[in-house]
Amino acid sequence: MINTILLQAPAPGGGAGMMNLLMIALIFVIFYFFMIRPQMKKAKVERQFRDTIKKGDKIVTIGGIHGRVLEVESASTLMVEIDHNVKVRLERSAVSVEATRALNVNKEETKK
Repeated sequence: MINTILLQAPAPGGGAGMMNLLMIALIFVIFYFFMIRPQMKKAKVERQFRDTIKKGDKIVTIGGIHGRVLEVESASTLMVEIDHNVKVRLERSAVSVEATRALNVNKEETKK
């Protein structure tokens, strides 16, 4: 049985090593275009969105808290009013891009 398997093995140096390297390279290319590149694009869009937050914008945090931006304190923090006289300081990274966009789209649809 083992002799049959060994006899069926390709001859060494027959180009099989090059084929294996090409397959591994192809797998990395596929991973890049289907996993890494879309994540980089999404991160860029989120970073641009968070950088454009300004006073008066209505936002939703990752935890689901709805509020209105009172002031942009620094490059990384916001002062947000979540109720009358209830203010919280948040990191920009705590703002949910998808939930905030959905909130703003729903408000525009109800206005029409």
